[in-house]
Amino acid sequence: MSDSVPASKALAAFDQMLAATPGFRARAGQRDMAERIVTALQGVSLGEHAQPERAIAVIQAGTGVGKSAAYLSTLVAMALERKTRVLVSTATVALQEQLLQKDLPALAAVLDTPFVFALAKGRGRYVCKLKLERLVGSGMEADDIFEADDLPAPATADLRQARVPGQQDPQARRLRLYETLARLLAAEQWDGDRDSLADSPEPGDWSTLAAERHSCTVRHCPRFRDCSYYQARTQLAQAQVIVANHDLVLASLGRNALPDLDKCLLVFDEGHHLPAVALDQFSAAMDLSNLRWLDRLPRSLIEVAEKMGYVLTQDVTTLAQQLHAALGNAARIGMDLLRQISPSYDLVHRFGDGRLPDVLVDPMTLIQGHAQALSETLEALGTEIKTRAKEDPGQAARLALLYAKLGPLAPRLGSIVRTSVMFLTHESQPLAKWLRSDTSSGLVSLSAHACPIVPGDLLRQHLWGEVRGVVITSATLSSCGNFDFFLEESGLRDMPCVSTLAVESPFDYATQGQLVVAETAADPRHVEAFTREMVAMLLQDLSTVRRGALVLFTSRVQMKAAVDALGPDLLPLVLVQGQMSRHRLMSSHQARVESGQASIIFGMQSFGEGMDLPGALCETVLITKLPFASPSDPVEEARAEWLKRQGRNPFDELVVPATGIRLLQWTGRAIRTEDDQARVLCYDKRLLGTGYGRRMLQGLPAYAVFRRLRSGTVPVPGLQ
Repeated sequence: MSDSVPASKALAAFDQMLAATPGFRARAGQRDMAERIVTALQGVSLGEHAQPERAIAVIQAGTGVGKSAAYLSTLVAMALERKTRVLVSTATVALQEQLLQKDLPALAAVLDTPFVFALAKGRGRYVCKLKLERLVGSGMEADDIFEADDLPAPATADLRQARVPGQQDPQARRLRLYETLARLLAAEQWDGDRDSLADSPEPGDWSTLAAERHSCTVRHCPRFRDCSYYQARTQLAQAQVIVANHDLVLASLGRNALPDLDKCLLVFDEGHHLPAVALDQFSAAMDLSNLRWLDRLPRSLIEVAEKMGYVLTQDVTTLAQQLHAALGNAARIGMDLLRQISPSYDLVHRFGDGRLPDVLVDPMTLIQGHAQALSETLEALGTEIKTRAKEDPGQAARLALLYAKLGPLAPRLGSIVRTSVMFLTHESQPLAKWLRSDTSSGLVSLSAHACPIVPGDLLRQHLWGEVRGVVITSATLSSCGNFDFFLEESGLRDMPCVSTLAVESPFDYATQGQLVVAETAADPRHVEAFTREMVAMLLQDLSTVRRGALVLFTSRVQMKAAVDALGPDLLPLVLVQGQMSRHRLMSSHQARVESGQASIIFGMQSFGEGMDLPGALCETVLITKLPFASPSDPVEEARAEWLKRQGRNPFDELVVPATGIRLLQWTGRAIRTEDDQARVLCYDKRLLGTGYGRRMLQGLPAYAVFRRLRSGTVPVPGLQ
């Protein structure tokens, strides 16, 4: 039987936090949320139990409920009472900043029991001081310092003459960066955290010196005591509340980088992202084009082994040559397959039902075998290094450098092993498998990808069995008026420990806002005709904007058509996603509106979620088309194919509810406070004219709904 935590203590903390909040307005939904959390989680078992009691509370909290105050106050109080910790996982940096800079300090100021909170980051956000020392002033050859495929290709005389004036040499730029970072560390003006630098380094420059698991000997490293990453880990160990992100939580399963999930209370805020993050975490990919690192691999293994007096059990030179040849052969076959489909060099081709063509089976089998043998040799050598460092501390520094030399090779080999194994796997529930060619780097590159197709299975297998007390919350967990889709996607359906609650927003949408659906003559499925008509309507509506507006597009082609159609009166008012940084765009928009000017933001999917534009900053949201996902996404394609084979309807099961969630997010940009007045204008008549459109409407806030016809705008009976 689990120890019971008195609900009154957790709710008292909730009341304390609210009482100390300036200008607080009582919200019944917020208290409902706090009470559900306490009721659901107060009896969960933490730690070792033969039959542990679990609870997972799934709570949709509409905009303005104040969900972070509800879950932080109650869970922190419960955790302090039970002498455990709270792990809060988010999907965005913006929410992490809100929690760490506003919500947690406010709670700490009012609770009787003090607590410490901290932010958890992955290793790659911290510098490896040993690598940095190796890179600065070492006099090492460039090939020892940089990854072989990061080095610029030798330039011909013509190319040297064509160098852009003032263009920095990449190698010289990197060395200057490393010298600067070393100087800052020595002067104690930098803590080794990439995010605390004034100017963020280029990803390629940073990756060479980033701390990462495969090149770390942990306590055997001579810099362990002042390692930036392990110093941060020490701070985490002292914290009762840890803020992380979904990627890190899933990537850390079984690695002891975060608190054991069966010994703490866990929150997934922005929880609707969990299924997508799970798919990403358990996917695999390998590069079939850039293979120069393979030429370096045997030299590195042999050099390290010789310096240790260690005898390699495999002929790594031959194995690397064989792997190189097999990868090259697979690349040639893959490009031939793609050329048969399209002359374009920017192409994605998925293998139907997850089955490889016969011509690829043998090359992929060879790739898997050669990569596995090399990976095992590399792992054995790494294990020997760590063993010797433990047995002979005097050699730890030298051995740590040798281990760091091997580090970059392990994840590359690992990705080849994982991808090839997945490519050769075929089960009743197939994997999505595809080839991708693109020219974004200026050269044609080819990569192979594999991914599971049902995120709920992954979460059920890897996550939910590990947890004891969890709150999953977001403003968009339900779709079309129920939780069925999220529960299925997240692997929570039919689990007896799961409870759901929908907490309504305190906003009066019926009086604060309108949802207007404009009728077009063209069918939205007829892209060119619809886009022409929609853009003409959009320009007319934009001409009436007096303060802030947000236009959301479903494709870049569609957005470009609207931008190209802007006249001289509207063009200066429009800020387009991608033409400047998001921070600069938002600052410009706010400055314009606050100075009394009209300002219009053009954005894509990422601007439809998490964009907080209260009051005059967004009085109109214009949705150009229902936000269906791209029909060519290989994972969604593979899943739809699998469902059809079972006699099921992927449009009803997947497409409609997923689109309903995105539509709820997009319309949620309009009303952000109790005082806002805003209008949502949708140009897709399917929202009112189809059964699935009306299903989506059931999941939206209770706006007053209108239909705009050529003859005028009329209310829609029964939907107000």
